[in-house]
Amino acid sequence: MLPIFINFNGEILPADTKLLGIGNRAFKYGDGLFESMRLMKGQLKFPELHADRLQRGMKLLKIDGYSQMDIWFLKEKTADLARRNKIKHGRLRLTVYRDADGLYTPSHNKMGYCLEIVPMDEPRYFLNDKGLIMDLFTELPKPTNYLSNIKTCNSLIYVMAGIYKNQNKLDDVFLLNQAGNLCEASSSNIFIWYQKHLYTPALSEGCVEGVMRQVVIDIAKNNNIPVTEAQISPDILYAADEVFLTNAGRGIQSVIGFGVRRYFNELSKILVDELNKL
Repeated sequence: MLPIFINFNGEILPADTKLLGIGNRAFKYGDGLFESMRLMKGQLKFPELHADRLQRGMKLLKIDGYSQMDIWFLKEKTADLARRNKIKHGRLRLTVYRDADGLYTPSHNKMGYCLEIVPMDEPRYFLNDKGLIMDLFTELPKPTNYLSNIKTCNSLIYVMAGIYKNQNKLDDVFLLNQAGNLCEASSSNIFIWYQKHLYTPALSEGCVEGVMRQVVIDIAKNNNIPVTEAQISPDILYAADEVFLTNAGRGIQSVIGFGVRRYFNELSKILVDELNKL
């Protein structure tokens, strides 16, 4: 079932409505950010983490109205849109953009937004049956600055990574930062299980500050699994025991192969079980 309605600046409209003018700053300059979220059994998962990340991102981009994007707003708007579309389980995308005129310099910093929903069948998080085959994407390293942790509307690095993935018949790719260290995957954060210790790239390495990344870190700590946010060389992929990816939509996805290296998925199974208990 395709979604029937979207929420565009508070107005419920048919999903195929032509809305954006040629002057829209998200279209022209990538001037905005977005939040990917998961709905299960009609309930938004981890709304407090999404609201916190969204508000901090809007502050960094100097977009007004960030106080409006609180937990109540996210829960109320997503629940309403899910009811309108008769969807109980789905993936949501909230795009926030600077609704202003001007060239590079905007005329003001007013907020605009659009909320979309796509149905999913799963009422819980499931570990993928077939492990992912991955490789390094080295053509376009990701810069590290204070915008690197935000999911901005400027996503050309991920677009090019996705094209590379398809051209090379891969399931996903590892992105490197400008220093040549592991950063993230094309739409996920990275976790590496090595010598009974869990590692993930630190935020200072330029990765997106994923909500599911933080959830998994908290789960690991609560279950006495040692976890460290660190600067990680891609060489660790040749020695790691297990590698998995995380994002808000899919939860945890295990990686089975990198080159000739093959991985287990024992820790991934444990973490998915703990994730579904939350």
